Amino acid sequence: MKDKIIKDIMAAMKSQDKERLTVLRSVKGAMQLEEINKKKDLDDNEVIAVISKQIKIRKESIAEFTKGNRQDLVDQTEKEIAILNEYMPEQLSDEEVSKIIDEAIKEVNPTAPSDMGKVMKLLTPKLTGKADMSNVSKLVKERINSK
Repeated sequence: MKDKIIKDIMAAMKSQDKERLTVLRSVKGAMQLEEINKKKDLDDNEVIAVISKQIKIRKESIAEFTKGNRQDLVDQTEKEIAILNEYMPEQLSDEEVSKIIDEAIKEVNPTAPSDMGKVMKLLTPKLTGKADMSNVSKLVKERINSK
């Protein structure tokens, strides 16, 4: 995954695709920072986590740009998210996510909202990069509270 990003940076340089180049360089920088923090090379799952974090940051930016009535920046950021999504694994459908959440809840059998962390601990490795984790968290909270 890391090699693919580096090759795509080279391709973007050759084709003079400045937008793609900027996005990929920011991802590469975030990956290098994560490698320094972890003191090891990142595996594909960790690279996906970095890209996922970059997408989350951009989604938060879109919310702020919308408040500030800056449609030009919203459009630019949405293009960046589209580029980043090319490197993410296939997203699971809502039904698939729901089924995985049900299995985790059945396995943990939470009795109080404080057990949410145990459920999320099971779900995180299975769903990171394949589903919006903030949405997963919201669904788990609703299911635990409805028990």
